[in-house]
Amino acid sequence: MKKRKERIDRGIKARSGDIFALSSWREMLYLAAPRIIPLIGFLLLPLILGTYWQKVLLSVAVFALLAISWDILAQTGMISLGQALFFGMGAYVSGTLNSYLSWHPLVTIPIASVLGGLICTVFLLPVLRLRGIYFSMVTLIIPLMLVRIVEATKIFGGTEGLSGIASLPSKWIELYLIMGTLTAALFGFRRMMGSDYGLILKGISDNDRSVMNAGINIYWFKTQALFISSCIGAFSGAFMTHVYMFVGMPVFALDYSILPIAAAVDGGPGTLAGATLGAFILVPLSEILRGIGGLRIVFYGLFLVVFIVALPEGIFHYVQSKYHQFERWVEVE
Repeated sequence: MKKRKERIDRGIKARSGDIFALSSWREMLYLAAPRIIPLIGFLLLPLILGTYWQKVLLSVAVFALLAISWDILAQTGMISLGQALFFGMGAYVSGTLNSYLSWHPLVTIPIASVLGGLICTVFLLPVLRLRGIYFSMVTLIIPLMLVRIVEATKIFGGTEGLSGIASLPSKWIELYLIMGTLTAALFGFRRMMGSDYGLILKGISDNDRSVMNAGINIYWFKTQALFISSCIGAFSGAFMTHVYMFVGMPVFALDYSILPIAAAVDGGPGTLAGATLGAFILVPLSEILRGIGGLRIVFYGLFLVVFIVALPEGIFHYVQSKYHQFERWVEVE
């Protein structure tokens, strides 16, 4: 007798998915738990971690923001290979404002987020009509070009960069500023992508011709998505500039482009929460493997391959399906 595996929704999911969501405390907790657990984690992690792992947590949150930035573009049909452009632009804007004008970090960071996002949007505006690999190639090339321009012209400190940049007032402001921003970005942009506005962005990715036939200017919406995404990345760069108290050519390094993509793909593209989860796995893993030297890349790459092959939809989709559904074997006639 042949059998096949069947996946069905849990009863509590079926009951709590409509107007009966508040019929019991158990169902309220079922709906709230996936949202409460990350909030509690973001609040408590800075308090329970040691000094070294607090610094790692800063990097985790920064790469999570970059991964969210990449995921927003990807859901709009723009596959970027240049998150380093957003990160580096925000870093340089914030660094120069502090170094040359002596503005306070709490002033330079928001200004650099918006101004850096605007500059990146202007850079990429002429190529919004490109699709697929062609758009990706341009986003990859621009940060490499900017590195050579800084090196050749020696602007903003040239190869030595700008040092002596002011730090944030305390480590607790550092930790809770970045964790608060990550929380707002995660829940805010998930809500945005679930709204009518987000449906238009996803529709552009699925079938841009149909969206155009509906009388919607897709290039205006792609410009908005690009600006939102680049502002997130620019904030990450501006923040880390004041953490490291230095800005230089390394802010355009490929690490800031590749690791966010790996985090989003491993965690689960198209969810934003998956991008965050991927960053919380890959960045600490990279630190743990640092002690084995050159073999770190081997084990890190092996880990990525295993997860991509075993869970092609991403870790978050797998966890989500286990939470909302269960599997059983049924007979096949």
